[in-house]
Amino acid sequence: MSRRRRIYEGKAKVLFEGPEPGTLVQYFKDDASAFNNQKKGTITGKGVLNNRISEYLMTKLGEIGVPTHFVRRLNMREQLVREVEIIPLEVVIRNVVAGSLSKRFGMPEGTQLPRSIVEYYYKSDELNDPMVSEEHITAFGWATPQDIDEILAMSLRINDFLLGLFLGVGLRLVDFKLEFGRLYENEEMRLVLADEISPDNCRLWDTKTGEKLDKDRFRRDLGNVEEAYQEVARRLGILPEGGPRDMKGPATMQ
Repeated sequence: MSRRRRIYEGKAKVLFEGPEPGTLVQYFKDDASAFNNQKKGTITGKGVLNNRISEYLMTKLGEIGVPTHFVRRLNMREQLVREVEIIPLEVVIRNVVAGSLSKRFGMPEGTQLPRSIVEYYYKSDELNDPMVSEEHITAFGWATPQDIDEILAMSLRINDFLLGLFLGVGLRLVDFKLEFGRLYENEEMRLVLADEISPDNCRLWDTKTGEKLDKDRFRRDLGNVEEAYQEVARRLGILPEGGPRDMKGPATMQ
C-alpha cells in the first residue's frame, strides 16, 4: 500500500491525498459514534459495507443526473472522490417521525409525515450540531440563497429516488443526512453531493416488521449491528462475496 498524506480524519472516514490533483482517497473505518461522539465503539466490517453501499447509491444517483463527488471504488475500504469545499451544513430529510423529531414535538416514532421535511444543522461537534434556519445560513455566509434553493431541490430529488429504490427491496427510508460541497472546475463552481450515503446516516426500517437496520441499533444498544448493515447490503445485491472481510488501513505519511 503506497504511503500517502492524511488530509483529514473524521469519526467514520479518513481522507488522504489523491493520486492526481483535485482528487482524494476516502477510507471507511469501522469506528462508530453516536450522540456527537459521546458514545463510541466499533462495528466489525462496517467500513467495507459502507464503502460498497455508498458506491452503489452514489452511482445510481449519478445515473439520474445528480452530481456527486464520487469517482470510483478503489478497493474494499477506499474510494476515489473529487476534492470539494464542504458546505458546513448537514441537510436532514425526514419522511417518518423518528429520533430528535419525535423528542422535540412529542410525536410517536413511526408516524408518517404529511410531506417530507428538510432541516438544516450547522456542522459542529463542539456545539452539538445546532439546527439553523435559512436566515442563519445566508447571514453567516455558509451558502447563498441560490445555493440553498439548489441544495433543497437536489435533496428532494435524491429523497424521491431513494424512497423508491429502498421500497423496492423492502426498506422504509425514514430519514437521512446529506452533505454538499463546492466543486471547482475550469474556473467554474457547481454544487455536488459529497460525504456518503449508508446505514450510518440513513434510518432504514423493514417495511413489514419495522425492524431497524441502521446505526440506531448501535445508538440504542439493540444488538446485531453488523448483521443489520449486512442485511441492507444483501438486499441491495452488493454484499461482498464471503462477507465483509477486513483490511488493514493504508500507511500514512505525516
